[in-house]
Amino acid sequence: MGILLPLVGVVCVVGIVFVLFIAGIYNKLVQLRNRYENGFAQIDVQLKRRYDLIPNVVEIAKGYMKHERETLEAVITARNQAYQAGQQAAGSPGAPKAMNALNQAESQLGGALGRLLAISESYPDLKANQNMMSLQEELSSTENKVAFARQAFNDGVTTYNTYRDQFPAVLLAGTFGFREAELFEIADDTQREAPKVEF
Repeated sequence: MGILLPLVGVVCVVGIVFVLFIAGIYNKLVQLRNRYENGFAQIDVQLKRRYDLIPNVVEIAKGYMKHERETLEAVITARNQAYQAGQQAAGSPGAPKAMNALNQAESQLGGALGRLLAISESYPDLKANQNMMSLQEELSSTENKVAFARQAFNDGVTTYNTYRDQFPAVLLAGTFGFREAELFEIADDTQREAPKVEF
């Protein structure tokens, strides 16, 4: 009986330390996941702003670019697809399927918008339009904000994935449902810079 009591005490202390150790890993994973999800929320705000600006750009361009209907429709279609992909990604930031769909949709939107802006160079009246110049300024500013927010999100995802894959967190992450998160990357190298919007 004299040996049994200290042994029970040691087992209880070891059990408590073990539970606290697991709780610490779990809490750290939650903290890192919340950080990158917040980073995506910042991206989402800027993407929505850009999605709202694009129809205005197309509407103004439509008045000047009557023979470029196919290009204008391609921009709107790509914008709508990117918007839907953005909504899905906002529902589960970092989920590989959602992020891959967003990456692809954003790449297509960037390409379509780039073509529109390249074609608009040959329309001097459009380049001189004050509303178009103002929208161009807002679009360019929004593109920069998207790039900064994407960097913060990707940093958060990288930190989360690194911690998740390190020992001892790797032993518990899958059990607790912490899956690997996907970066928000641009698939097309030409889209790594904000579109040049010069009028």
